[in-house]
Amino acid sequence: MARKLPKVDVVIIGVGWAGGIIASELTKKGLKVVGLERGKERKTEDYFMVHDELRYALRYGMMQDLSKETITFRGNERIRALPMRQYGSFLLGDGLGGSGIHWNGQTFRFLPYDFEIYSKTVERYGKNKIPAGMTIQDWGMTYDQIEPYYDKFEKLTGISGEKNPLAGKRSSDYPTPPMKKSPPLQMFEEASKKLKLHPYMMPSANLSESYTNPDGIKRAACQYCGYCERFGCEYGAKADPVVTVIPVANKTGNFEIRTHSNVRRILKNGNKVTGVMYTDVTTGEDIEQPADIVVLTSYVFNNIRLLLMSNVGKPYDPQSGKGVIGKNYAYQVIKGNAVGFFEDKEFNTFAGAGSLGMVLDDYNGDNFDHSKVDFIHGGMVSLSQTGMRPIQNNPVPGGKPTWGKEFKEKSVKYANRFLSVGAQGSSMPFKHHFLDLDPSYKDAYGDPLIRITFDFEKQDQQLAKFLASKCEGILKEMGADHIDTMKDLGPYDITTYQSTHNTGGVIMGNDPSTSAVNNYLQMWDVDNLFVVGASAFPHNSGYNPTDTVGALAFRAAEGIIKYHDKGGQVS
Repeated sequence: MARKLPKVDVVIIGVGWAGGIIASELTKKGLKVVGLERGKERKTEDYFMVHDELRYALRYGMMQDLSKETITFRGNERIRALPMRQYGSFLLGDGLGGSGIHWNGQTFRFLPYDFEIYSKTVERYGKNKIPAGMTIQDWGMTYDQIEPYYDKFEKLTGISGEKNPLAGKRSSDYPTPPMKKSPPLQMFEEASKKLKLHPYMMPSANLSESYTNPDGIKRAACQYCGYCERFGCEYGAKADPVVTVIPVANKTGNFEIRTHSNVRRILKNGNKVTGVMYTDVTTGEDIEQPADIVVLTSYVFNNIRLLLMSNVGKPYDPQSGKGVIGKNYAYQVIKGNAVGFFEDKEFNTFAGAGSLGMVLDDYNGDNFDHSKVDFIHGGMVSLSQTGMRPIQNNPVPGGKPTWGKEFKEKSVKYANRFLSVGAQGSSMPFKHHFLDLDPSYKDAYGDPLIRITFDFEKQDQQLAKFLASKCEGILKEMGADHIDTMKDLGPYDITTYQSTHNTGGVIMGNDPSTSAVNNYLQMWDVDNLFVVGASAFPHNSGYNPTDTVGALAFRAAEGIIKYHDKGGQVS
């Protein structure tokens, strides 16, 4: 029997970017909020000795323990799903701040096309452009509606950047100037402009200069140490929830964080949720936390898993296409890459930052005519200088040995003589890509694991080849002596790292029959439950998701306050 605690106004499940933003916004309005985080407490001092590539980049010291909980995966419904026993394709964060601690800081707004993708695609190309089985749909809001929330998130985090010439309109400039333009970025910029393209500096949550945000939080500038992805930032230069929103919520006196608290069920009575049941992982005790409003802000997989285990919302059925929980799982196409080797040029690529880069969007969204290509949408093309740490970075040109004396010689020669131009492609949802509960495998508590059914489609293969050719063309213009380019995108490989950009499963929209939440991320079926995060994306764009997650969290916070004051469906 679970021990029952006194009721609070709001309980938040997961204290990362989404949970931290919502906690900050609600507590400033006087609401009493409890944040439940299944991982441990974190503070900036924890990262003082974090420059350990083996421990954190290769042994995943900041990630979820897969021996206690993982996911299962299959490429299609005809084969049995098996557990992911070691990390590969994506990395699941653990602890206070979630994946917002070990992210790179690349902070892009989605394009106006993304929010009205179905309507805009049909308007320009007709319905036949959308292949059978692709389930794209409009988001139930426009870019103009979400733009003010993008602006709030970028000012909260102090994003360093410059205007994207092919993006939607902005209500204000980035709060801090772009980062330093290193020699490789200058080469990319010059080559791109010669090709009549439109490069710009990557929008960065690694601060280019000291900054004080609207909440009075002061942070120092980036030192370009090259330890962003998979690492916490000891300077606080990389925006994360622990150094931005969580201190603001704590200062109000209205926020209580309970770490080591693994939420296992959302409790429901009729068409309302009443709170949550969680296990204190340090004692094994089950505890019930009643609340007037429940906000689910954990990672994508756990958002869907908790809803399905708690029988909240209608599960998606891939055969009929009916139901919404688990629908429209999407990922990212990040294999449109080319690597250039230079005989007579050396680069200091050991230095860098998670979002130090130069980008162009000429091939993203619907910024080019898709009439003669066999795919929709596109992806960004970039050269990033994230910091080449020594263990993982020793490529040699194609055709050379990959072991032995010559390999070692070439590894040393080219250690500082190669540059990668990469593409990050969008991911469209299909009827047969979805998330559900695995019928066989369970976690350490006996609860079913989430199961992924997903593979790359012809859409992804054609997009990846197209983007790879554009990357190769830029490297040629940059003067590379040898270029290795991706030729074909094979089946999805869950063992090779690509990105932690999993999306969908509790998607937003304006129709309860095809979406789980409205554009305030309030569930249609249960009006005192809000589900916030990339799980709300009906598809994934050619960008990193965090800026859009942050913007949606600000909008959800606004919706929660409206619901708290008036009740009912928020509009």
